[in-house]
Amino acid sequence: MKMLSPVFASLKEAETKPFWISNQDAPEAFPSLTCATTCDLAIVGGGLTGLWAAIEAKIADPTLDVVILESQHVAYGASGRNGGFFSESLTHGLAHGLSLWPREIDTLLRLGRENVSEIFAYLDAEGIDADQKFCGKSVMALRPHQVDELAASSKQLQEYGEKVEFLTGDETRKDIDSPTYLASLRIHDGSGILDPAKLSWGLRQAAVKAGVRIYEMTPVKALARNGAGMLLRTASAEISAHKVILATNAFAPLLRRMKNMAIPVFDHVLVTEQLTSSQIDSIGWKESQGVTDAGNQFHYYRRTPDDRILWGGYDAIYYRGSSRVASQEQFDASHQLLAEHFFETFPQLEGLNFSHKWAGMIDTTSRFTPVIGRAFGGRLAYAFGYTGLGVTSSRFGAKVALDFINNRTSELTELTLVKRKPIPFPPEPIRSALVAKTRGALAREDIDGKRGPWLGLLDRMGVGFNS
Repeated sequence: MKMLSPVFASLKEAETKPFWISNQDAPEAFPSLTCATTCDLAIVGGGLTGLWAAIEAKIADPTLDVVILESQHVAYGASGRNGGFFSESLTHGLAHGLSLWPREIDTLLRLGRENVSEIFAYLDAEGIDADQKFCGKSVMALRPHQVDELAASSKQLQEYGEKVEFLTGDETRKDIDSPTYLASLRIHDGSGILDPAKLSWGLRQAAVKAGVRIYEMTPVKALARNGAGMLLRTASAEISAHKVILATNAFAPLLRRMKNMAIPVFDHVLVTEQLTSSQIDSIGWKESQGVTDAGNQFHYYRRTPDDRILWGGYDAIYYRGSSRVASQEQFDASHQLLAEHFFETFPQLEGLNFSHKWAGMIDTTSRFTPVIGRAFGGRLAYAFGYTGLGVTSSRFGAKVALDFINNRTSELTELTLVKRKPIPFPPEPIRSALVAKTRGALAREDIDGKRGPWLGLLDRMGVGFNS
């Protein structure tokens, strides 16, 4: 009988469903919308952006009639498929923010801190337990050139008031034991981990308590002007709304101007079976902080409350034509590559199996920060393109969108990050060719530490591949 390879065997029994969704009981589904209705504000998308938009709208005006229209169920998309990392950053890192918005960086840092503080104050007030933990993160150097880069990053972060330590290889391995680590940054504030499904479901309950109507399994097919408001069409109903917010993120946009502003990239994730106490002791990791490595094509990983390890990233895939087929969520080669990298990082865990494997779409913009705007004379606003940082910056996007539909000029709407949109992606076949070219250039930089002419050109254009 042919023996399975250790990597293949470790994945053989993995459930093809996000860990967060399958590991706990989901709330009872809401019915779909089957007859015509009216509302003050219709929100398309029941992920974190849509939930925050509904909640913040009701906080501002409790009498407002708010409806959420979700094509599947709350937490179906990125809101329930991500790794459960949160961050104060609105700019995909300090260095990236300084490169694009140096004059506004202090404001953006403050707004990011306030956003996260207000999120967790709201969760506390509503009694929402999302297993949230402010534990910071570690960034690991895996190649010699990354050691110097992390040392420079440490100084820059400290200049802006971050509590950060640069650790040598020996110091790093005392914290988390892996033969691949050459050095690290231990960033103690500004980020942490949580359970994204618990967060989404908790916000869902809070929205309903505030009087929001939520319809699941209700995909919106089209929208158009309707007198002074908007008309939305589903397969079985029409919704007349005074204002609309689109919160569909990586899913196919309903608005033409959104189509080239972000591309869907499939990000792959594994979760291990539960570790024994001896396995946990073999790696350390006592502070349970989130971890990434320092490459462009990076892994992210964390412990779960029940002593598993979530391991994802690295092999993000764009499919030609911005394809969004559900079958693309299971790509064996990507999951096998992740498993190989896992055991290279933690060889002491050889023999451990993976209980879950899945993928989710990341709505990626050319500068790695969200696109927030308005259309139809201010009747409609949209917020999407968080590029992997949507767990907390989705609330920021929702608040800007609400300012837009209410015709409010605010500190948020006046930010250059909001007013100037990222460079759109070109049409196919040029799009696929440029994505592949850029991915190859990023992989080469990970090896030798040299940006190269192509990445240098993108940097000068304000394209966000320097984060």
